[in-house]
Amino acid sequence: MTHRVERVTMPLAEPFEIARGVQTDAENVVVELDHDGTTGVGAAAPSRHYGETADTVETVLPNLLDALPDDPHDLDAAHAAMDRTIRGHAAAKAAVDIALHDLLGKLHDLPLYRYLGLDASATPVSSFTIGLADTDEMRRKARVAVDAGYEVLKVKLGTDRDREIVEAVHGAAPSARLRVDANEAWTPSEAVAMCEFLAGTVEFVEQPVAAENPEGMRYVYERSPVPIAADESLVEPTDVPQVATVADIANVKLMKCGGVRPAIETFHAARAHGMETMLGCMIETNAAIAAGVHLAPLLDYADLDGSLLLADGADPFDGPPVPALDLTGAAPGTGAVRR
Repeated sequence: MTHRVERVTMPLAEPFEIARGVQTDAENVVVELDHDGTTGVGAAAPSRHYGETADTVETVLPNLLDALPDDPHDLDAAHAAMDRTIRGHAAAKAAVDIALHDLLGKLHDLPLYRYLGLDASATPVSSFTIGLADTDEMRRKARVAVDAGYEVLKVKLGTDRDREIVEAVHGAAPSARLRVDANEAWTPSEAVAMCEFLAGTVEFVEQPVAAENPEGMRYVYERSPVPIAADESLVEPTDVPQVATVADIANVKLMKCGGVRPAIETFHAARAHGMETMLGCMIETNAAIAAGVHLAPLLDYADLDGSLLLADGADPFDGPPVPALDLTGAAPGTGAVRR
């Protein structure tokens, strides 16, 4: 196989703020793999929170790509080779893994979900995220999102006016299903109080306390009247047994775990431990999001709006429809196509 690597900087439609900071653009690294005249595409959307940047991805990708076996079907061997080459660097490995899966689907003339043997007859609808801003602005964003047809909103929290924000968003979008994400911002006692306040209004609360405080997560989980989703607490498949004791929902991300193959392992582990499943994302080009869409049949919940947060025309790729996650008529591979 031959390969190409391209770094892309994509402006966001609006600044995107969470409890940890604000973002105005997204740097992704695109990987293309060629085999017998067929090209597979994937991308890394690195996060500093997990120790990766576009610079680190570009640094390690040449070694990861050089380590790949010649046959793209050898996915186990490919992951083993990447893991022997360097530990961690999940987003960089995800770019390679996604490109391999896109390539395999195209080689077999099958959409990725069919190549994986999944049944697309029932898939969830993705949420659309309302980032932090002043309360009036979040109210406006919620109204605009609902008017645009988004049925599920995920609201970022982690401020001293969280209750005010929820009331404003709910008032602006009373028909929308709501979820909230604190991104580790609350103390355990604050989280329990917020969960009691949110009962009957939201479907679940995502990562209420710090991942480094599993006992705090347990404290919330045992007292919350609403389900708890683990995001930052759940990075890779081996985290599932511990996380299953402190959360109801496993929020998997291709960029956290290293791609499609480890994500599927994490979903199966979560199911085996009685958890519901969710697939989230970073702010990503469709070259990455597209692979996640094909995993929708494995999900109870989806949060795959990363490419929707980009400015018009900023994404160099088109992909399958989001938020509907409708795989009917899906193209071979992931369906990501360069514009």
